[in-house]
Amino acid sequence: MALWGGRFAQGPADSVAALSRSTHFDWVLAPYDIRVNIAHVRSLRASSILSEGDAEKIQVTLVALGEEISAGSFAPIESDEDVHAAIERGLTERLGALGGAFRAGRSRNDLVVTDFKLYLLDHLIEIGAALTLLIEEFNAKADEYKDAIAPGFTHLQHAQPINFGLELAKHSQALLRDQSRIRDWIARNSISPLGAGALAGSALVPQPQNSASELGFESVHANSIDAVSDRDFVTEALFILASIGIHLSRIGEEYTLWSTTEFGWARLDDAFSTGSSIMPQKKNPDIAELARGKSGRLVGNLTSVLTMLKGLPFAYNRDLQEDKEPTFDSVRTLLTLLPALTGMVSTTSFNREVMASGSIKGHALATEIADFLARGGTPFARAHEISGECVRLAESLGKDVHELSDQELQSIDPGLTPDIRLTLSASGAVSSRTSIGGTSTESLIKQIHLLNQRNQADIEFFDRKRSDFLEMIHV
Repeated sequence: MALWGGRFAQGPADSVAALSRSTHFDWVLAPYDIRVNIAHVRSLRASSILSEGDAEKIQVTLVALGEEISAGSFAPIESDEDVHAAIERGLTERLGALGGAFRAGRSRNDLVVTDFKLYLLDHLIEIGAALTLLIEEFNAKADEYKDAIAPGFTHLQHAQPINFGLELAKHSQALLRDQSRIRDWIARNSISPLGAGALAGSALVPQPQNSASELGFESVHANSIDAVSDRDFVTEALFILASIGIHLSRIGEEYTLWSTTEFGWARLDDAFSTGSSIMPQKKNPDIAELARGKSGRLVGNLTSVLTMLKGLPFAYNRDLQEDKEPTFDSVRTLLTLLPALTGMVSTTSFNREVMASGSIKGHALATEIADFLARGGTPFARAHEISGECVRLAESLGKDVHELSDQELQSIDPGLTPDIRLTLSASGAVSSRTSIGGTSTESLIKQIHLLNQRNQADIEFFDRKRSDFLEMIHV
């Protein structure tokens, strides 16, 4: 059904109609479109544009149409240009000319932005809830391995011994930042565009704050042109989704490496691995690899929309139709990926012995020598140099630095007394770092406690937001 055409002598060419049609992707907005239209009809009744009886007929029919959409018994047809046209067709089929009365005082421009905001609110809440489950699993694994020693890496080189639980807990920290961004998005974008019309506001609905309140928004747009042309809420959401994707990619990369024969740290559960069609021995970390690979499309979707927006003048432009497919794709991608990755994390086991055996290779205890000297009063710059000399001597002898004898250490510097043996070990190095966020078990236990507290607050937040949203969306 066309929502325009009176000034045209003929309809659009078939190629134009095909290019303009968007129901194949924007139909996911239908439930939100129904709810926004109900709020708008109530505003038209409050402004006496619709009689109480007509408003009631339209509202009841919209509710019934929404139920048919949910059941799959009402769907767009070839002649429907977009989700809005399909729903108006459904109304006119049931109500005749009255079915088009609800269009008064609003435009597809302000309608689609309102629909889209509600879609993103709904799905960001869902993604936030899914992230809390992944964070729970990382916190649990960090606690399980809070006394496991492993090599720490920088530049993919052995750096210092660490508590492996600290390595796992770092992912919770990153994902909690993503949670925080979602919460910020919800607060910042609780502004209703409904009532902005095509671009100049509405002469028929002078109180848009009524529909804004009904739809759960905190406030109303301050500028009608900005309301219909702004897509900051989309790019900000796409950035959040891309950021989550980057963090999941890092997780995927690490699990892929840890499960290799060369590392031998991780054993992936059969349910979260795949095999080879030709090599029967293979157990492939496909979930981890897909987490790594799908980050590309999440970043690409953000780039696509940013590029589309960069040169748009004035108010609404049809280019803005291109904001939806990338967003829908990013949402679907994460909602598919997160449960699988969460399952992989929860079921993976790690080999403590293999991790510990490599924790002090590659002269990983060299920093302990420097710290020992610094505690004894040697300026750290000099202590660093002395430690480097110890490494050079060890390499010349074919040893690791911790394998140097007391005599060999003292030949480098007399300050390297036998007391250094108390810290020149993996356990000594790990337990000595008791600073906030450090790698000692003591510090890690405190960190995990705070991680659980923060995640629990997010669980309660998203539960509350979900409840509020469901109450609003169901008329």
